Amino acid sequence: MSVFRVLLSVLFPPLAVLDKGCGSVLIVTLLTCAGWIPGVIGALVILNKDPEVPVYRGPSYPTYPTSNYREMR
Repeated sequence: MSVFRVLLSVLFPPLAVLDKGCGSVLIVTLLTCAGWIPGVIGALVILNKDPEVPVYRGPSYPTYPTSNYREMR
């Protein structure tokens, strides 16, 4: 989170989260309409989230047998 984003979230919270998606902009806009402080807090929370959330892509090991058990006998 850069200093520019923090300053932008204090001055105009919806503009600070513009690249985070439509839902984030909508939530921060509604919070800002309810009050300036909730909008700033919401923007800072959204900006502070980790952008690289690991996605589960299944097991890292092969799911098929790697050797033929009959040949091992």
